[in-house]
Amino acid sequence: MKGTAVSAHPISINVNKVPYQFNVSADETLLDVLRNRLSLTSVKQGCDETGTCGACTVMLDGKAVNSCLVLAVKADMKTVLTVEGLSSGDQLHPLQEAFLEYGAVQCGYCTPGMIMSAVALLSETPNPTAAEIQEGIQGNLCRCTGYIKIIDAIRAVAQENKGR
Repeated sequence: MKGTAVSAHPISINVNKVPYQFNVSADETLLDVLRNRLSLTSVKQGCDETGTCGACTVMLDGKAVNSCLVLAVKADMKTVLTVEGLSSGDQLHPLQEAFLEYGAVQCGYCTPGMIMSAVALLSETPNPTAAEIQEGIQGNLCRCTGYIKIIDAIRAVAQENKGR
């Protein structure tokens, strides 16, 4: 059974600007820690931890990763950002607002991971082309939207950033 290994490994991680310390088993993933220990339910398990759906995408030290593929011990002394950490009080992050405004949210299952991939994309490529947006979110599966509205929302935020 995952997470019940005899040996415990102490880790210290910063999640959404809050420091935490845990003892984790050698086989426990970052996804397990975020969902099961911190109740960050935006981080979804959609692909049985094969890294093929992107629903568990978070930022780890500023890079988008599939948290289902990162062992918790590898996150020791690192910084994690989830979609819950994007907003500031009642003020949504521009990508969160754009996803709502452009109808890029349908069932919502993929949305947090999709937004985190978009955050990573825009941090590296502030004004991406449509092709670059498609490449930036290619690891995230969505069965509802057809991606057009998602791409439009990301493009809108990029255009807004360009004007600043």
